[in-house]
Amino acid sequence: MGRKNSGANTNVIYILSDIFFGLLSYIIAATINYIFLNENALFTEVWAISASIIAVYVISSKESRVYNMTTFFYADRFFLLISKSYVISLVISILLPYLTRDRRIFENSFFLLFFATIYYVMLFISTMINRALSKKTSFMAQRAIMIGETNEYNKFISFLNKGGLNTKILGFVSFDPSVCAHDNYLGNVNDLVDIIQKNTVDQVFIMSKHEENIDTIQEIMDICRVMGVTTRLILNMYNSSAVGRYVSSIGTYPVMTYHAVTLNMSTRILKRIIDVLGSLILLIVSSPIILITAIAIKLDSKGPVFFKQKRVGKNGRIFYMYKLRSMCNDAEAKKKELLKNNQMANDLMFKMSDDPRITKVGKFIRKTSIDELPQLFNVLKGDMSLVGTRPPTIDEVKQYDKRHWKRLVIWPGITGNWQVNGRSKITDFEKVVDLDVDYIDNWSIWLDIKILLKTVKTVLFKNDAY
Repeated sequence: MGRKNSGANTNVIYILSDIFFGLLSYIIAATINYIFLNENALFTEVWAISASIIAVYVISSKESRVYNMTTFFYADRFFLLISKSYVISLVISILLPYLTRDRRIFENSFFLLFFATIYYVMLFISTMINRALSKKTSFMAQRAIMIGETNEYNKFISFLNKGGLNTKILGFVSFDPSVCAHDNYLGNVNDLVDIIQKNTVDQVFIMSKHEENIDTIQEIMDICRVMGVTTRLILNMYNSSAVGRYVSSIGTYPVMTYHAVTLNMSTRILKRIIDVLGSLILLIVSSPIILITAIAIKLDSKGPVFFKQKRVGKNGRIFYMYKLRSMCNDAEAKKKELLKNNQMANDLMFKMSDDPRITKVGKFIRKTSIDELPQLFNVLKGDMSLVGTRPPTIDEVKQYDKRHWKRLVIWPGITGNWQVNGRSKITDFEKVVDLDVDYIDNWSIWLDIKILLKTVKTVLFKNDAY
């Protein structure tokens, strides 16, 4: 079994200082409250709620990696992280009375002072501590070398200098023996043992983007292990601006995860909550419209009111997508005859203006997007999202190459980036993919809200899409 060392980069002093200054904020707020309002809040029953607020703040800061010594101390980043921890503790402290039915927090003016004091104290103290941590000293500084490529050396040094690691980089060591043109060049990996001995090296940073260096990296790590030198492996092999990365562990095995989708567990849950609440509200509001439309469809043409079709969802999952029927009952059979009239540049997506299969009622409900309303049931089931990529048919997906598959890595949506950005004008499927991939790479809750608002505008003013 490996020895657990998960807290190696956690600055315990910083955590203790936050607890101390949180308590100091409590005393300051209680003193001000007593002097100006003559209300004694010190050492009364409110201390428990105050302590819980401080605890939530510290836990939230730790989860945000505020206490991680390797975090880069950009002022704007720390301002946002501290503000985030403060808001979380504030929200929980407001919700707590509703759960415990103890409403004293809303009746005591002390808490208003405490909330204001703890925020500004934490912000000021964190700024001071971060400045102190960012200043390197020779006291107990780790002497280190970097092994990698010359073009990465200066960039790495600039990042390291912004972090809290008290490390002195002695120089650069290359994988390639032919490389020597560098001011701080110490040699190549073949001379690693001599370099470590001559420069009294404490630790080695290894950075590589090339798979062919894996065997060499293992040899370097073996040499360092035998010599008692700490090794830091920078996992940069698959570096890409469109790929997210994080380090975790499974048992005693370290795991480096690369992902092309920005949704993590918390954002997936948030997106799902919005989908469920949004679809429920929309179903309640639109139920009279669905009922009236169902009657109109039944009177207009033969066949069922609802149309269901197998579509391909997240990462290739098959599901039935529901719509209000806008075409004749044998529309799927007639589609094969109409493929020659496909307005898209290839058969990866079918689109045809004045489609003869569309009924009279179908033309209206397609123009107003009423036919899409039953997909709200798909959203409730979890097969779809309010915002995502267009769910393709099975036949379309069979023709996909690896680039096209990326549009399937998230849940398909009732609306999406393509629908609100000139859907009717786009005839090149590759442009559709570009819009979908751009949505996936830049996803955020705010982007979903923006697309939903643009969808409403598009439907109401009948612009380009519907």
